[in-house]
Parts: sequence; structure tokens; C-alpha cells
Amino acid sequence: MAEQRFERHRQPWKQDEIQKLHQLAGKGMSVRAIAKALTRSEESIQIRAKADRLKISKLR
Repeated sequence: MAEQRFERHRQPWKQDEIQKLHQLAGKGMSVRAIAKALTRSEESIQIRAKADRLKISKLR
């Protein structure tokens, strides 16, 4: 599988992105789906979710 490159490397979070993260996490979406929706890496999603004390569901 080809690696996905992110042009937005280490960009600060905008308020609308944070709101969308909270909304998508509340709907029970996976880290991968949220990362794709916000065009950010899975790692950055996990870090921000942990900082905001969000629970992100895991795929089974």
C-alpha cells in the first residue's frame, strides 16, 4: 500500500477542525475515517483526541 503524504505537516488545529473532530468522534467513527475526513494523520487525530479527552471507537 502506498504511503499517504500530508501537505499540512504540523499545522495548528483550527477551531472548526476541532469541532468537526468532536462531532465525528461523537458519531462513533474510527480514527482512520476521521483522519481522512479532516485530511490529517491518524497520529495527529489520536494526539488531539487524547488532549481533549475524547473517546474514539476502535474497529473490531
